[in-house]
Amino acid sequence: MKINPKYFPILIFATLAFGVVLGGGLNFPGQNHFLAKNNSKNKLNKLIDFIDNEYVDDVNTDSIVNRTVDNILAQLDPHSVYIPPSEQTQIAENMKGDFVGIGVNFYMYNDSVAIIKPVENGPSEKAGIKSGDRILYADKTKLFGRKLPTDSLFSKLKGKEGSEVEVTVYRKSEHKKIKIKIKRGIVPLKSVDAAVLLNASTGYIKINRFAETTYDEFKAGLTKLKQQGAKSLVIDLRDNGGGYMEEAIAIADELLEDKQLIVFTKNKKGTIEKTFATKKGSFESGKLYILINENSASASEILAGAIQDNDRGTIVGRRSFGKGLVQREMDFDDGSAVRLTVARYYTPTGRSIQKSYSKGNKEYFKESDSRFANGELYNKDSIKTPKTLKFITPKGRIVYGGGGIVPDVFVPLEVEHGNENTAYLLQSGIVGHFVFEQLDQNRNAFKGLSFEQCMTKMYGTDSYFNSFQQYLSKNGLDLKLDKNKALVKRYIAAEFARQLYSEGKYYYEIVLKDDAMIKSIIKKE
Repeated sequence: MKINPKYFPILIFATLAFGVVLGGGLNFPGQNHFLAKNNSKNKLNKLIDFIDNEYVDDVNTDSIVNRTVDNILAQLDPHSVYIPPSEQTQIAENMKGDFVGIGVNFYMYNDSVAIIKPVENGPSEKAGIKSGDRILYADKTKLFGRKLPTDSLFSKLKGKEGSEVEVTVYRKSEHKKIKIKIKRGIVPLKSVDAAVLLNASTGYIKINRFAETTYDEFKAGLTKLKQQGAKSLVIDLRDNGGGYMEEAIAIADELLEDKQLIVFTKNKKGTIEKTFATKKGSFESGKLYILINENSASASEILAGAIQDNDRGTIVGRRSFGKGLVQREMDFDDGSAVRLTVARYYTPTGRSIQKSYSKGNKEYFKESDSRFANGELYNKDSIKTPKTLKFITPKGRIVYGGGGIVPDVFVPLEVEHGNENTAYLLQSGIVGHFVFEQLDQNRNAFKGLSFEQCMTKMYGTDSYFNSFQQYLSKNGLDLKLDKNKALVKRYIAAEFARQLYSEGKYYYEIVLKDDAMIKSIIKKE
């Protein structure tokens, strides 16, 4: 089935927005877990017991309860959500910042577990697993040809720290099967993708989410950049759906002066809790830029709002998602959880950036899609925020509440990427799969090439661009890329660099070279 390209940006945008919903749902102060106590059974409990004990047919009452919880929460707000046990485990690992496993990046290619790349210095790399290997067996469990779901694969490869798993791999480059014992270990899940210099004096840090380790990762990156001579700093929060509020606050503390307000929350009882910066900030002066887009939400908006409202830096990009609700988590014995909205947060000037959900959850999430139709991704004048929700910063600048952070410097979507269809395509992960399959055809052709030699190989021909166009058609995407050839070739080259070399910085050095938001900043430097 071919997908009409006019729908393509909305499809990909919806995928990214799901990350906003999930990540934004994690925006609660700490991990405050509690269990509601009720000595007398309520009507719902009695009904479930009645069905369980007396109903004529066998019924899975657990599924009834889950649907009931979902329906109850749907009457509240879009970010009060129920999370089933399987999803809760994965989310908890993701936000913890590490897990115990063998440490590989993989995807299912022709119904086989294909290793894109082992995690650098991880258990698999140390044991001898290489890019392109297929894992056929984990101990005696067959993994290929079974269409196993991802969670089943994870369960075979994860385990207790220090435990061993013997994998049987097929190494295509050598045309042989190999048995390798891997000792499971702690594998980091980085939330800071890159900390690199854009030029001699401008540092760049990309944060993909706010997990338990984000502040430490950020501080390490910032320290390195300062040692390398960075006087200005760019923090990229594009497509960052949020996470732990404390991590965003800790980063803001590094950037703001002592006693400047970072954020405050207000609960149902009207209780206000304010959080101020301390004296410990390591980058309280020097030019600062925050990059945001329509998928920057929650904790990302806390950080951007604190910087904007204190006149500390310049917000660059497009209006953020608009999520200003704080959740608290209640865990259940079966491993599931409910995240319930317990407060609203406000930026230092007193504005709530939570967009309206008065028309229901369906309309709330459709608002994100509507930004294509109403033109606001292309023109700042099309951004509609309530003019009555006007606030003034200490230096007299006007900022608005009621629906996301409006950037100080607007960068439209078509300028950023040349074509919105191509823009969302390049963010979808399909480029990574294409590059893996290209390497898989003849990995030895790249063996021993330096980064510079590889880039010469990439840019010296259109063969990879043409192959990518054919790859899209083969996968049902009728999207012509000729008008965006330079952009596509750059992303293909960057993905080759990411999969071939240990230095992750190469990817960002390539893709940021002609990034419109970065260009708008460098002009000011």
